[in-house]
Amino acid sequence: MNQTLEDTIIAVSTPAGPGGIGIIRLSGPEALPIARKIFSIRDRDPAASPRMMCFGYLHDPESGEVLDAGYLCYFPATHSYTREEVVELNLHGSPVLLAEAVKLGIKAGARLAHPGEFTLRAYLHGRIDIIQAEAINDLIRACSLDQARVSFRQLEGSLSRKMAAIREKVVELLSLVETSLEFAEEEPEVSPDQLRDTLDELITDLGKLVRSYEQGRAMLEGLSVAILGKTNVGKSTLFNALLEEERAIVTPYPGTTRDFIRENILLDGVLIKLVDMAGFGQAQHPVEEEGMVRGQRLAEKADGLLLVLDASRKETREDFQLLEKFGQKKMVLVFNKADLEPKINRDKILAASPGAPWVEVSALTGENLDELKKLMLRTFSPPAEKQEEIILHERQKTLVENMKQDLERARRLLEEGYGEELVAEAVREVLPAIGQLTGEVSSQEVLEEIFSRFCIGK
Repeated sequence: MNQTLEDTIIAVSTPAGPGGIGIIRLSGPEALPIARKIFSIRDRDPAASPRMMCFGYLHDPESGEVLDAGYLCYFPATHSYTREEVVELNLHGSPVLLAEAVKLGIKAGARLAHPGEFTLRAYLHGRIDIIQAEAINDLIRACSLDQARVSFRQLEGSLSRKMAAIREKVVELLSLVETSLEFAEEEPEVSPDQLRDTLDELITDLGKLVRSYEQGRAMLEGLSVAILGKTNVGKSTLFNALLEEERAIVTPYPGTTRDFIRENILLDGVLIKLVDMAGFGQAQHPVEEEGMVRGQRLAEKADGLLLVLDASRKETREDFQLLEKFGQKKMVLVFNKADLEPKINRDKILAASPGAPWVEVSALTGENLDELKKLMLRTFSPPAEKQEEIILHERQKTLVENMKQDLERARRLLEEGYGEELVAEAVREVLPAIGQLTGEVSSQEVLEEIFSRFCIGK
């Protein structure tokens, strides 16, 4: 990614597709002069009226053709998103018109922005740190209100402040230890008990953050839930019922579903990636057999399973084989076809899967589907940490885990009677990791990986 800050970049900042308004954003030292070349202002001077909408016309400077009417808003570097000169053109949201406006801006001297380059410039100018940059993208792509809330808190600096507080404690601890080493002949300023207590406090704080990652991952990526069972037990009917649409083909014939189908649903603000797959049993066709193999792989990787059983028929050997094969996974037993006369021995099934939550439903009539949804959330959602800061990214979790391990090593050295110098050395390792987490210390590779996930125009 080109990180030069000397050129002026341009891109459409609103989502692709037609809309009432489309915004073209320019950032860089020539943002306003370039904008003036393609947009003639009619009511006020934007340089004298920063952060105010100025009415005017988009035009082709070569032909003089007027293409649209709209508004220009100028943000001086001191009050802009990127901490550079920024101009936003508010036009009608025709994709063709917006693309032409970008072309005119490039002809006038701007360069098309890379994905995430506006936010990258905000980071490089010190407007935000890396945690906040990740939070911006998370907020844009939020699939649930819970994720949006957490992302906004991190954009406002909650996790950054937490890491700053941890850094402050580490620096204070190091200064006390190093002072004791420097004046070893005098009375030590920090006792082993004080050192141990501070280390324990830091380890506890970092441990909570590490554990929060499962909750954060569920928010960011959603929970994958696979629907499995024998052929013809109503898996696809249940899949459609949970989606509230006819997504999967349903027939009375076994083996209708031969491959998996994936769709997303929101349950109480939690994103669920629901997967309908081929039924398990005696394959009648090589394609059906391949579907079962794929289904097993998906089930093994899923966060949770809905094992569907046909309550209108007696239990079979295949039912118990599935219970045994996937018994270690988080699972909800779904006794389907509750609208028909029950013939399954429910107690026998439950005895083969002690403690597994279960529910009787009719995917056909919708009976007890709300109870099933509640049970899915209770069973598959990771336990929520009672704290404001939640880690959303594996990059963040890995760095926090490394910090925790360094402090645990320092504590072991202290317990085993090693000198304060070795303890201080282990504690000191935490500081670079904090820098990597917030972006004070960062590599080109890490920056490219983070900002490549952004859309162009942000």
